[in-house]
Amino acid sequence: MATAFELPSEPRAEGPAGPSVGRSVPRSDGEGKVRGTALYVDDLPPMPGELHGATVRSAVARGRIRSVTLDPTFDWTGVTVVTAKDLAVNLVALIVDDQPILADTAINHMYEPIALVACADPRKLARAVDAVKVDVEPLPAVFDPEVAERDQTLIAGTSNVQKRYVIDKGLDGQEIDDLLASCAVVVTGRYSTHHQEQLYIETQGIVAWWDDAGVHATGSIQCPYYVHKAFVKAFELPAERIHITQAVTGGGFGGKEEYPSIIALHASLLAKKAGVPVRMIYGRKEDIEATTKRHPCICEITSGCDADGNLLALKMRVLMDGGAYVTLTPVVLSRGILHAAGAYSWKHAHIEAVAVATNTPPNGAFRGFGAPQTIWAIERHMDRVAERLARDPLELKRQNLLREGMSTATGQVLRTSVGGLECLDKARAACDWDNRRKAIEAANRERLAKGERKVRGLGASVFMHGAGFTGSGERYLKGKVAVDLERGGRLNIRTGSTDIGQGTETVFRQIAADAAGITVADVDFAQPSTTTVPDSGPTVASRTVMVVGSIVERSARQIAAQVKAEMDAHGGSFAEASDRLLAKGPVTTLLTYEPPDWVKWDDVTYKGDAYPCFGWACDVAEIEIDLDTFEVTVPEFWTVVDVGKAINPIMCKGQLEGGALQAIGWALWEDLVWKDGAIINPRMTNYIVPTALDAPPFHTILVECPFSYGPGGGAKGIGELPMDGGAPAIAAAVEHATGIIANALPLSPERLFDLAQARVAESIPYSQRNR
Repeated sequence: MATAFELPSEPRAEGPAGPSVGRSVPRSDGEGKVRGTALYVDDLPPMPGELHGATVRSAVARGRIRSVTLDPTFDWTGVTVVTAKDLAVNLVALIVDDQPILADTAINHMYEPIALVACADPRKLARAVDAVKVDVEPLPAVFDPEVAERDQTLIAGTSNVQKRYVIDKGLDGQEIDDLLASCAVVVTGRYSTHHQEQLYIETQGIVAWWDDAGVHATGSIQCPYYVHKAFVKAFELPAERIHITQAVTGGGFGGKEEYPSIIALHASLLAKKAGVPVRMIYGRKEDIEATTKRHPCICEITSGCDADGNLLALKMRVLMDGGAYVTLTPVVLSRGILHAAGAYSWKHAHIEAVAVATNTPPNGAFRGFGAPQTIWAIERHMDRVAERLARDPLELKRQNLLREGMSTATGQVLRTSVGGLECLDKARAACDWDNRRKAIEAANRERLAKGERKVRGLGASVFMHGAGFTGSGERYLKGKVAVDLERGGRLNIRTGSTDIGQGTETVFRQIAADAAGITVADVDFAQPSTTTVPDSGPTVASRTVMVVGSIVERSARQIAAQVKAEMDAHGGSFAEASDRLLAKGPVTTLLTYEPPDWVKWDDVTYKGDAYPCFGWACDVAEIEIDLDTFEVTVPEFWTVVDVGKAINPIMCKGQLEGGALQAIGWALWEDLVWKDGAIINPRMTNYIVPTALDAPPFHTILVECPFSYGPGGGAKGIGELPMDGGAPAIAAAVEHATGIIANALPLSPERLFDLAQARVAESIPYSQRNR
C-alpha cells in the first residue's frame, strides 16, 4: 500500500558499465540531500486535519502517581489528551515487556511519559502540556549501579539485575584466582565509562494516522519492523493492518533502533483518539533528555602473565547501568562481555557481566553496542601490564594478538579473515611508531626546558568487533530480501534494511549491479515500508552489508540468471529479454540469509562461534595537551582497518573516520551532567560534541582480508568498529605525554587536572603533604 506522502525519488548514481564494487561511485541519495529536496519527516507536507503532538513527562526520578487531572481553567477545545487509562495494552514490546507506553501508577525515571497531548496550534499545545497536572508522591531513587546491585530496594520488577552472563575458558575445574596466583606478573585495575548521547542530526519524529487499511506511521526510523512489532502488541492488530514506513532519516547511531517504537506509539495513540493525523517531532532538549543513551560501565580486571609478557589468565567483572527499563540491555551486555577479553589470546579466562536497573532514563543501542566500554577497559589494562613489564605497549599487544587458528574467550577458533596483525603492523609503519615516540619525547623535553606549556604524546589501541548478530542470532532472525525485475532490465531491491546516512542504498545498488552484470544506474532501492518490503532483520550489529548485502547479491544473481537464460534461448539484449519475461508475469526473488554452517553457538554456556567473523583495527592517536588548562587536542590520527572488501572505498573511509571522530568526542568532550536524575546540560550549547573543526587529519588505511561469505568478494561489517578504539588510544597518548594514568572517561580538563594533582601528591613524602 502506498503511503499518503509522495516522497521524491532520489537521483541514481550514474556508474559506467563494468564492475562497480571497489569503486567510489557517487551516493545515490547524495544530490537530494545536498540540494535540500530530500524530505525528512518534518519536511513532509501536512496532512488534512493534522495535529501537533507533545508529551507530558515526569519531573521526578522515582515516585508514585496519585492523580492526573486537567486544569479546569484551561480551554480544552480542540485539544486531545491520552493517558494510561486510554490504553488497552500498556507495554512497549521489546526483549522484556517491562516498559509502559505511559506511566500509570509508578514513575521510574525522570522524563518518563505520563500523558500525551495534541492540538492544531503549537502555542496552545505548549500551554496544554502545562495544564495537565500530575500529582506525584516522590520516592527515593538510585542512580549508582553499584548501589543498585547491592541495595535490596527494588527499582523495577522483582530484581534490580536485568541480565547476567558468565564466560569461562580453560579452567578445567580450577579456580581463576588459583591460576592468577601462579602467574609471575599480576596486574589489577578498575576502568569506567560514562553515558553518551547519540546526537544525530535529525531529532526523533513521526507522523501517524488511521484509515480503513489500519494504522500508519512514517518517520525517522532505523528498524521499521521493531516499530511494527510494538504496534502488534499495543494495538492487538493483525500484521497486515500495520504500515510502518521510513522517511529520509538524518542519522541514528543506534538511537533510532528501539526508541522510535515509543514516539510512534504515542503519535498513533493521539491520532486514534483525535481521529486525524498527528505529527510528533522532538525538540533537541527533549530528545537529549528522554531518549536512550550509551550504557555506563564499570570493569574490574585482574590479569596474569609470565615474565616475558605472555598472557595467561584473565579475571574480569563487567557492571553496566541499564537505566529504568530493560530495552536492549541484554544484547548490549552480551556484546560487551564477548569483546571484554579484547583482541588477545588468553589461556584461561573467567568473565562475569551484570546489568542492573537504576532510576535514570533507560539506556539502549549506541554504535558499538557495549563493546567500546569493555574494549576501553581491556586496552587500558594492557597498557598497565606493559608499564609493569617496562615494555612498549604496542609490541606487547602484538605479541599476544589473536591470529588465525587461535581461539577467543568463548573458544571460537578463528578460521578466516583475521587481519589484526596486518592492521597493527601497517599502523605502526604508517605513523613510524618507534621513531615518532622517541622524537616526541625529545621534543617535549626541549619544550619544557624552554618554559613552554604544551607537550605531545602518542598512543595506540588494537581491537576487533564481531560482525553480524551474536551466535545463533542470524538463524533466529531469518533476514529476507526481495529483488524484482523491472521493464528495461532494471532491478528493484526491497529490504527492511534502512539507509540512515551510512550509504546502504548506494552499496546495495553496487552489489546488485555487479551480481547481475548491469550498471548501478539500472538498480532501484524501494522505500522501506513494512507494507511492501520483507523483514531483513534490524539495521544494527554491523550486519547490513555483510549479511543483508549477501542476500541482495544472491537475489540479483538469481534474477540475472533467468534473464540470461531467456537471452540464450531467444536472443536479444538484457533489457529485451527482461521485457519478454515480464510479459509472462512478475519476476521476483525472495531469499533468506543462510549463515555459514560451521557457526555453532551455545546460548546456555556462552561458548562457541560468537560471530561469523570479526573486523580488526589499530588506532594511533597523537595528542597535544596544555599543562596549564589540561585541554587536549588531537593533531594526528591513524586508523588501519580490516574491512574484508571495501564496496565503496570513499564511503567506507567516511564511516571509519566518522566513527573515530565520535570516539574522540566520547573520550574528550562529551559528558552528560546529572543532578537528582535530571540532565542539566541537554542542549548542543553545553553538551559538547566534536565538529568538523575538531576533526584531526585522518590517515585511514583499508586492509582487505576477505570474508568468504561476504558480498562483493568478501565485505564484512565495519559500522561499529571505529567507535571502539579512539578513546583508549587517546588515553594512552595522554599518558605518554604527561604520565597521567586515566582509567575513567571522559578525559576532561577537570579530570586530568585532578589526576595530575594526585600524581604530584603521590610523589611528595607523606610527612610533607598538606603543609
